[in-house]
Amino acid sequence: MQASVGDRIVVHGRIVGQRERIAEVIEVLGENGSPPYRVRFEDGHETLMSPGPDTVVRHFQ
Repeated sequence: MQASVGDRIVVHGRIVGQRERIAEVIEVLGENGSPPYRVRFEDGHETLMSPGPDTVVRHFQ
C-alpha cells in the first residue's frame, strides 16, 4: 500500500450496518509512501495506522 500526505484512507465496516471510517493522511512515516501513517479521522482523532486488508487508499488529486 502506498499513500501520500492528503490521501484518504477508507476503513470498511467489519460487521453489517457498521459505516466506513475515513481518515486523512497527515504524515507518511515509512519509506517511499509505505506505512505507517499518521492519520486524522473525521472526528478529529489522530493516530498512527498501518492499514490492513479492510482498507483502501483514495489518492488526492
